[in-house]
Amino acid sequence: MHEFDSKDLKRLFGIPASQVRSLIRAGHIHPQKKAGRLSYSFQDLIVLRTAGTLRAAKIPAKKINRTLQQIRASLPGTLPLSGLSIVALGDRIVVREGQALRESETGQYALALEVIDKGGELVMIDKRPVATPSVDSAEEHFARALALEESDADAAQLAYEACLAADPGHLEARLNLGRLLHIAGRIREAEQMYRGADTTDPVLSFNLAVLLEDLDRESDAMSAYRNAIALDPRLADAHFNLARLHERAGNPKDALRHLLAYRRLMDEQGA
Repeated sequence: MHEFDSKDLKRLFGIPASQVRSLIRAGHIHPQKKAGRLSYSFQDLIVLRTAGTLRAAKIPAKKINRTLQQIRASLPGTLPLSGLSIVALGDRIVVREGQALRESETGQYALALEVIDKGGELVMIDKRPVATPSVDSAEEHFARALALEESDADAAQLAYEACLAADPGHLEARLNLGRLLHIAGRIREAEQMYRGADTTDPVLSFNLAVLLEDLDRESDAMSAYRNAIALDPRLADAHFNLARLHERAGNPKDALRHLLAYRRLMDEQGA
């Protein structure tokens, strides 16, 4: 259990005390009072972080609570909330379970969709083969791939592959192609893409760690998160995810160490 007060939670997750109390009343988090401060489990912190992310996306508090209730009600007893990825897309909330996406309001799955960060929208993947026009340089391939991501993920993948064929050391193309392969469920190919880099990079290590978690290779994921932190000690999300994995592995001291590092970095970013 980790002790925080309302100011800590507001600073860490952007959640005011009133919404924390609302989450407690709704039964989404179960803090214990100790020496005048509330102690939260790591599962509680995951819920609070999710709520903070949705709040930052300007999702109303009532809708956040309703979404958490619907998700809790639909989960099998063996799957914790930490096994899900919850994303705000405009005023909609989409839940990722493994490789599937479903809308929280309807419960309907959107199996052929991918989440696009830029613009906050869902884009349908067109499975028809698309020819990639010849271009002269790796950068032209890369620019074309970027332009295609929001409308045609398959064509974007082909363009990234062409970029890497022209310049195998193009790190941004490797990162983006690995992400698209991961989203498309081609996880083994995505892993090969990340591991094929001829240089080290904190974002590449972080993305590889997330992928390894999806493969249930938590020990390897922890190693990749540690590599990401070694390359960029200020990578707050890597500290948070590593803390979560240490908690799950029964290493509370290591979990607390990384959680405190996450808290310190968030404090500095808010300063």
